[in-house]
Amino acid sequence: MSASESASASGRGDYKNFRMTSRDRLLYEMLQSTSSESKSWKVLIMDKVTVKVMSSSCKMADITDQGISLVEDLFRRRQPLPSLDAIYFIQPTKENIVMFLSDMSGREPLYKKAFVFFCQPVPKELVNHIKSDMSVVPRIGALREMNLEFFPVDSQVFVTENDSALEDFVGENSQNARKFDACMNTLAIRIATAFASLKELPYVRFQTAKDPDTASSHELIPSKLASAVWDRLKLYKSTIPNYPQKETCEFLILDRSVDQIAPVIHEWTYDAMCHDLLEMDGNKLILEVTNKATGQPEKKEVLLEDSDPVWLEIRHLHIAEASERLHEKMTNFASKNKAAALSQASRDGAELSTRDLQKMVQALPQYTEQMEKLSLHVEIAGKINKIIRDMGLRELGQLEQDIVFGDAGTKEIITFLRAHQDASADNKLRLLMIYASVHPDKFEGDKASKIMQLAKLSAEDMKAVKTMRLLAGSSISKKKPSGSFSLTFDGQRKKIAARKDKTNYEEESWALSKFYPMLEELIENVNKGELSKNDYQYINEPTPVNREHIRSQSTSLSSTTTTTATGPPRSMRSRRTATWARPHSSEDGSSDSVLRNSPNDFKMMGSRIFIFIFGGATRSEIRTCYKLTNKLRREIILGATCIDDPTQYITKLKQFSGKGLSLEGLRI
Repeated sequence: MSASESASASGRGDYKNFRMTSRDRLLYEMLQSTSSESKSWKVLIMDKVTVKVMSSSCKMADITDQGISLVEDLFRRRQPLPSLDAIYFIQPTKENIVMFLSDMSGREPLYKKAFVFFCQPVPKELVNHIKSDMSVVPRIGALREMNLEFFPVDSQVFVTENDSALEDFVGENSQNARKFDACMNTLAIRIATAFASLKELPYVRFQTAKDPDTASSHELIPSKLASAVWDRLKLYKSTIPNYPQKETCEFLILDRSVDQIAPVIHEWTYDAMCHDLLEMDGNKLILEVTNKATGQPEKKEVLLEDSDPVWLEIRHLHIAEASERLHEKMTNFASKNKAAALSQASRDGAELSTRDLQKMVQALPQYTEQMEKLSLHVEIAGKINKIIRDMGLRELGQLEQDIVFGDAGTKEIITFLRAHQDASADNKLRLLMIYASVHPDKFEGDKASKIMQLAKLSAEDMKAVKTMRLLAGSSISKKKPSGSFSLTFDGQRKKIAARKDKTNYEEESWALSKFYPMLEELIENVNKGELSKNDYQYINEPTPVNREHIRSQSTSLSSTTTTTATGPPRSMRSRRTATWARPHSSEDGSSDSVLRNSPNDFKMMGSRIFIFIFGGATRSEIRTCYKLTNKLRREIILGATCIDDPTQYITKLKQFSGKGLSLEGLRI
């Protein structure tokens, strides 16, 4: 694929998902574009940031296929290779430019010729600095801005790798105006390069402070970020060839205060359970399995990623349904796979013919690979289910959801804490954080201390609850949390809930699957054009004509999908897998990658909806974006400063200095 083909493929006519677009731009627009100059092998040189950009989208085999023989670190001592050309993919910083000029200047440069690609716009003074070195200029084969400095997590999710965003923008560091501006600039650039890569120009909206009169500085971060992103997008309109001149999509910037329950509640999907209950490092899991040859336990590294079709199929399913699906697949595999069937026949004492043996040998490599993948997921699911039983998570999970939906309160929490004094401190803390989110008035004054003492939690644990409430901003002064529902029964009893029960019309009815993040309602309101303008203001508001066009387009696509894609009516209380989670299966029980079917589906879709969550996104929010993409027939792309699992999120709250927040009025 040529660079021009890659560019055209990123349009809506020939759909490529988010990660595929990033991958193709790196491989074809950047690496392959240098082939016309020289067909020989090249050296690829990157800095710490661009290494992460490259590795999040491409594998080493992809890079070597484009003629790269060696990958080097810009700041490590490197061997001179004067017969080879070099491709530099770097940030446009003064330090990087100095290193590049040092490599290529003088009588004996390290490389024959240099092709330089920057991951973000280059300041004019740095361009002039390069041009001023006349010994280097003739040795430069290309000098281009790639505008690609984001990190895809999967086909619809990216992060900006700002894991310390809360501390940098809200905590003690936020008091340093210079550092604050530098962090905001980096964040805005990385978000803007995602739009540059997809050739999208959005209507930009942001979450406003609940009470502008009492808003603290951190509540204004979404508005500041929205302005910073829009400034860069306006620049792209005049500098990037073929960049849209009119808005093509919608973009909503939120901060973590929009939903403080989602980061800590137990989410019961396979993906969330893997990251919550198992010790994972990113998408890497170290699993202890039994060696078939020796019978001894050994450690095996497992990657839970898009290249694994079984993972793609079950990752967003409820853990119980994922376990059932795996059992069905193992059964189907054993009955339909030739090698498995023949192996079983040999174990049963049947005599195998030469033809049977030949078939078994031919099927064996595929059988081994597929069986190994299935077996690993069966092992993982079994381990998760054991942890759920051992920790008594079903009862805890039910109480968490009862609190969220207004079916439990102080009495039930006290009963649980007294009956489960051996429950882990983390699980008790998460329960109380959910309670504090739904009932902030119950954590005022001495009330909080008493319940925290009953739970036997430490002062450090108490700090996590306090920090969470502080990050909620001006909304903590209100008795009911944002997005809560107050229902009156018999004119007396009030039911305070943080979510409206949707189980009457949702397809899934697995136990503990009622919870959904607030992001789901926000995206649905964006799609219908019903999101409050006061709570979520525009930077560049669409005209009534444009807004009506977007609304009618998405409504038309949704109704078409409902009548043609979903088939005959079925019970909304069915435990049947929702369409968005049901992939195609092959005859041998293995899964077809859902990506194979995406291009045709996405050609039918309306304009994209982009969401960015400052302060980190959760697994439930990722699942929601996939679910609503299919339901609304509009691709939902989720961006965040990072992806936090509950333990990571709580650790950040405990370590948070909080000097950028007012502690007045909060005593825990």
